[in-house]
Amino acid sequence: MPSLFIDGVWTEAHGTARDEVINPYDQSVVRTVERAGAEDVTAAVAAAKAAFAGGDWPSTPASARAELLHAVAGLLVRDKDEIAHIETTDTGKTLAESQIDVDDVAAVFRYYAALADKDPGRLVDTGNPAVLSRVVYEPVGVCALITPWNYPLLQLSWKVAPALAAGNTVVIKPSEVTPLSSIKLVELLAEAGVPRGVVNLVLGDGPSVGAPLVSHPDVDLVSFTGGLATGRSIIRASAETVKKVAVELGGKNPNIVFADTDFDTAADYALTAAFLHSGQVCSAGARLIVQDSLHDEFVAELGRRAELIRLGNGLDPASEVGPLVSAAQLAKVEDYVASALAQGARLVAGGRRPDEPELAKGFFYRPTVFAGCHRDMRVIREETFGPILTVEPFADEAQAIALGNDTEYGLAGAVWTNDIGRAHRVAGALRHGTVWINDFHPYVPGAEWGGFKRSGNGRELGPTGLAEYREAKHIWHNTAPAPLRWFKG
Repeated sequence: MPSLFIDGVWTEAHGTARDEVINPYDQSVVRTVERAGAEDVTAAVAAAKAAFAGGDWPSTPASARAELLHAVAGLLVRDKDEIAHIETTDTGKTLAESQIDVDDVAAVFRYYAALADKDPGRLVDTGNPAVLSRVVYEPVGVCALITPWNYPLLQLSWKVAPALAAGNTVVIKPSEVTPLSSIKLVELLAEAGVPRGVVNLVLGDGPSVGAPLVSHPDVDLVSFTGGLATGRSIIRASAETVKKVAVELGGKNPNIVFADTDFDTAADYALTAAFLHSGQVCSAGARLIVQDSLHDEFVAELGRRAELIRLGNGLDPASEVGPLVSAAQLAKVEDYVASALAQGARLVAGGRRPDEPELAKGFFYRPTVFAGCHRDMRVIREETFGPILTVEPFADEAQAIALGNDTEYGLAGAVWTNDIGRAHRVAGALRHGTVWINDFHPYVPGAEWGGFKRSGNGRELGPTGLAEYREAKHIWHNTAPAPLRWFKG
């Protein structure tokens, strides 16, 4: 079956280039897909523009758009097992994680279906009874949705559901590393009855597909989730045509543990915060900041538990953690570990590939814990996006806050304490878009997600996630016009 979806038709790319989608567990080829080129991007944008400018979708009642989103949620539930299997073979994550992802994606579609018709605009009091002043909301236009490889299905839902709810048309470009669940979601959108040209899908890497898509003059908005360097280039390219841009660019997220917290619970969550999906999570709690009176005992327990984590095929129910997504990501993690050791960090656990022969073909790396870490280390400053947990001590509340904010990123963080006053003081002082108290990782569709500082701009989810895809228009209606006589002639 062709892999590109343009103007309502599954189609082959113009060129002959193909990409193999690799299962990170054993490097087997899951599927071969077409690689789009500039001609395909042009065709996809043209289809989206035609559907927006001349089609019915932007003027379709919000209630009807909501019905389509509800239908997609139902199809996701129907095909949950198939989709979860696709996501696991594509990304390497465990099947349990993939199943949760599908449930979350369905919830996102339901949320925006419910929100689509809830804000028709507002009346503005002008002080003149003869004037009717209204602010109404309209779709932005053609939206380029560029998604990452770690949560390909989930991150796409955060973009495509509000974009469609608002009445936009879209061109989707998933990561070339993990495109398969995006293909499946577009199949479900087509099955649900999305009009021709409203949703388009192009596959390929950043230089061949992402760059011409972002720079295209007929694209009105770019939503991107990914790395800081790529995000900067997208912002620069979008500036040429003054596009709207929303970018989420990762984080270096502090997980702050005070000595008065429950030891076992905090240790359990610290492992999940750092090692879920092999640490390939933008909000991973990779920076553990522990009060000094608790530090040594806590580090020892983390090291003990980390060595017991079971690596394996994501499709095996016994596996607790799957592989990294690619050989490139494995090499990046190994480079960070080498850097940490060279800069004096103390290895507590991991720091190597696993020994099991059955894991030798995959991109596996043992969950790794470092102590003796400080701010000058690369592993502290940079987003490692792998199973690496660093531990830093702190003495008091003021130092905990200072360390938690000592990063160029500002996506997420957490504080663990039984002192409610302290919990809310620290949460209020942390400059991060999401702060958990005595928890880590949960989110809900109704709460905004995004970061401060270099973690990006704009927000996804919540009402603001819908507002990103809308333009506000002010309509002033003078119901009793009469000559002003400003000029006397």
